[in-house]
Amino acid sequence: MPIAPPAPRLLTRKAHRQFLLNQAVALVDFFQTAAFNPKGGFFILSSEGKPLPPQPQHQGVERQIHDTSRMVHCFAIAHQLGLPGADRTIDHGLDYIWRRHRDLHHGGYFWGVDDAGATNPSKQAYGHAFVLLAGASAKVVGHPDADRLIGDVTEILHKRFWQKDFGAAVDECSADWSTTNPYRGQNANMHLAEATMAAFEATGDKTYLEMAIRIAALIINRHARAQSWRVAEHFDAQWTVDRAYEGDPMFRPRGHTPGHALEWSRLLVQMWQLAGQCHAWMIEAAKALFLNTVKIGWDHGQGGFFYTLDWQDKPDQAERFWWPCAEGIGAAAVLGQVDDDPQFEEWYARIWGFVRNHVIDEKHGGWHPELDAHLHPVSRVFVGKPDIYHALQACVIPLVPATGSLTKGLTDPQVLAAL
Repeated sequence: MPIAPPAPRLLTRKAHRQFLLNQAVALVDFFQTAAFNPKGGFFILSSEGKPLPPQPQHQGVERQIHDTSRMVHCFAIAHQLGLPGADRTIDHGLDYIWRRHRDLHHGGYFWGVDDAGATNPSKQAYGHAFVLLAGASAKVVGHPDADRLIGDVTEILHKRFWQKDFGAAVDECSADWSTTNPYRGQNANMHLAEATMAAFEATGDKTYLEMAIRIAALIINRHARAQSWRVAEHFDAQWTVDRAYEGDPMFRPRGHTPGHALEWSRLLVQMWQLAGQCHAWMIEAAKALFLNTVKIGWDHGQGGFFYTLDWQDKPDQAERFWWPCAEGIGAAAVLGQVDDDPQFEEWYARIWGFVRNHVIDEKHGGWHPELDAHLHPVSRVFVGKPDIYHALQACVIPLVPATGSLTKGLTDPQVLAAL
C-alpha cells in the first residue's frame, strides 16, 4: 500500500490561520471596552467579562503595574492588526503609567495604585520589565510618549535593579530604594529579557540585547542546564538555587514551573535570531527545554500542563492554567519554524486542541484562567479573566516569522498582507 504524503503543516492552512486571527479579534473585543476604567488604567474582568468591584481596603479599583503595561503592549498589537479603537487603549494606559504608577518623589514605578494613590509602593523588577515592554511596543507603533517612558524606566533599571557582576536584576526594593530584598527570582528576569529584546528592536541600542543575553546565560545556560533543563525559580542573593523556597502561589510558587520553561524556549529562539544565530547554546536550550517540559509537565492522561512540579517532577499544584498552554503554543510555533522535527508540529496541534476544547470560554468570551484536576473552571489562584497578554500572543505569534519580537514582526508589510 502506498504511503500517504505528510499532511501540510497547520500554519500553512488558510482555515487555521483564520482561526488564529478570529481568536485574536475575539480577545481584543472581550477586553477593549469592558476593561477600560474611565478613572484611569484598566479593570480586571470577572468570568462574565464585567469589571470586578473594588476591594474594601482600596479607594476604587486597584491597578497593578504589570496589568496596565500589558494592556498597552497588547493593544499595540491590536493597532498593528488594524483593529479600530486600539489607539485609545494605548493612550489611556501610557497616561496612567506616567501619571499614576510613576513615583514622582523617589523614581521608579509603584506596583499597585488606586484612585487615592499607591496601594503597594514597592518597586519590583517584574513590573518595571513590563513598563519597558509597554514603552518598546508603543515606540514600534509610533507613539509620541514612547521615548520618554523608555528613557525613564531604562535609567531606573540600570541604577536600581541591574547587577552587572551577576548579569541579572534584583527582584524587589522598598519604595524609597533604601532596602533590597535578598530574594532573587528568575520570573522577573525572564520578563526583563523579553522586554530588553523588544527595546533593542525598537531602539537599535545593543545594550538591551546584551542584558537579555546575560540573563539567559545565567538562568538557562548555567542553572537550567545544571538542573537537567528544569528552570529553577528561586535564588538567594548570590544567585544560588534555593529549592526549599516557598512564596506567593501566583508569582513565586515552590518547585519548578513548566510554563516558564516553555516561555524561555520561545524567548531563546527570538534571542538566537536577534544575536545573529551565533550562540548555538540558545537553540540547543530552546529545544531541550521544550521537549523535556512536554514530557514531564503535560498531563498525558487528560491533557494540559500542571502548574508546578516538585523536584522529583511530581505535580505539586495540579491545576491547569491558561498561560502555560499559551506559552507552549508560542514555543512550538517558533521552534517549528527553525527545526523540521515533527514533534513541534505535533505538540502545536495537541496544545491548541486542549485550549479549544477546555480553555476558551465559548459562553462569556476570553479564556478560563484556571482548571481543576477534572478540567472544570475554578478560581483558586486567579479571579475572573485576569488579562489578555498570554492568550493574545498565542494567537498572533504563530502568524509572524520567528525572527524577532511580535510587535516588530507585525511591521512587515508582507506579514500584514497575509493576515
